Amino acid sequence: MGQMFDAAQFVTQIQGWGRELGFSQIGVAGVDLCSAEPGLLAWLAAGCHGSMDYMATHGLKRARPVELVPGTLSVVTARMDYLPRSTPPDWVAQESARLQRPGEAVVSLYARGRDYHKVLRQRLQKLGERIEAALVEEVAQGRLPPLAHRPFTDSAPVLEVELASRSGLGWRGKHTLLLHRDAGSTFFLGEIFLNLALPATPPASAHCGQCTACLSACPTGAIVAPYRVDARRCISYWTIEHAGPIPLPWRRAIGNRVYGCDDCQLACPWNKYARRSMLPDFDARAPLVNQALVDVFGWDEPTFLRHTEGGPIRRIGHERWLRNVAVALGNALAVAAPAERRPLQVALQARLDHPSVLVREHVQWALQPLP
Repeated sequence: MGQMFDAAQFVTQIQGWGRELGFSQIGVAGVDLCSAEPGLLAWLAAGCHGSMDYMATHGLKRARPVELVPGTLSVVTARMDYLPRSTPPDWVAQESARLQRPGEAVVSLYARGRDYHKVLRQRLQKLGERIEAALVEEVAQGRLPPLAHRPFTDSAPVLEVELASRSGLGWRGKHTLLLHRDAGSTFFLGEIFLNLALPATPPASAHCGQCTACLSACPTGAIVAPYRVDARRCISYWTIEHAGPIPLPWRRAIGNRVYGCDDCQLACPWNKYARRSMLPDFDARAPLVNQALVDVFGWDEPTFLRHTEGGPIRRIGHERWLRNVAVALGNALAVAAPAERRPLQVALQARLDHPSVLVREHVQWALQPLP
């Protein structure tokens, strides 16, 4: 690295190492996010976080990287594409078609492969170690202090989209997800907090314009305004984050979505540029694609654990999985032709005496005729 540490050149090196580790893009953001604090506080004050109490507990720590990791001087940001490698060109049409087959269990695209927390965290850790190794001489000569680095990916109070947009990984779309002109929104985000001052990479300009496709596409109107999502109306929230009963007003809107919802992304014009992952980790697992609701509802707990091993779905547990599938079966039953109803009813009736009150209540609802 020579006698003088060149921070700008070092950022370029980090970006190269990131690409070698499978990341689509690497940026650098500063740690002053004070301009994001009023919006965060207003969102929390309105209760838009629902039952995710940890968001309120962390409060402004989410917008203050230095409070989360003392000594942080800059944040390396990363994004990683997650569309399975075999994703066909007409994937948006194919995914939309799944929603029109009431008897099929639909799992959000990002959750069909390996748990992204594991994939990104391991690779971010390797990137941090690569950065540290490259600075050994600088530290030994006293030109830099010993490096401290800590990786995150959707695992701590971090304003990920804010940091990513500030560092040029894209811009915040009206659905609040990050968007990139050449990659849409089908990617994960991660960060490395560093006690090393690095120059920030320039932010990207926004390109949503007058488009409101994501707002119109949301089945529950959860995108209550551009750039504002109310979790209490969001299907992903109810099927993933929420632990209790799914409120009656939202059950019909869930349709056949048993884990998450991709509708706002399917509607976004920028996702015609969505990229396939370079890694096999995000390839879809057979038990989570093209499966009938009656089949996945029949999984006992060991089967559920086997099919979700190493994946993000496992964290909701077997009980909440059955809750979600029961709702989807009820929705399928409500629109099924008379000749198609019996298998759905039999599947639901088999769980009427399930030991979980949560499962039984949703099964009972599913079997009720429409008013």
